[in-house]
Amino acid sequence: MSTYTQILYHVVFSTKDRERVLAKAGRDDLYRFIWGTLKERESHLYRIGGVEDHVHMLITLHPSIALADLVKEVKTASSKWIKGTGTFPHFTSWQPGYGAFTHSLAEKDDLIEYIKSQEEHHKVVSFREEYEAMLKKAGLVLNPAYEY
Repeated sequence: MSTYTQILYHVVFSTKDRERVLAKAGRDDLYRFIWGTLKERESHLYRIGGVEDHVHMLITLHPSIALADLVKEVKTASSKWIKGTGTFPHFTSWQPGYGAFTHSLAEKDDLIEYIKSQEEHHKVVSFREEYEAMLKKAGLVLNPAYEY
């Protein structure tokens, strides 16, 4: 018998101290690099996007891979790539931690559109407001002892 899974993860992580260093001009290259990292791990990227201080990914994982391991690998590899290429000269690192939320297949198209519209979305809503809303929708509460 084979292993079958269908778990959509909406993963969000930010730059250290939410520094606004991910200039639009280099984001597509960053996203292609992250896509390649996911592909190497036999995980599927449905959509990636973000703005100057954070990234959203809608992904499914290969059943043998733990989410925490994959996110760590994406952040570590992309940090090395950014520093090696100089794509974002003021980038120092990613913020520790991440948000990951599961969704149904029925929500996939709406999530893809949501991630595609990040630039427009953040003209009205701050990252903190967005992140707190995602946590609330998932039944979680932002722990004030930790930075978002």
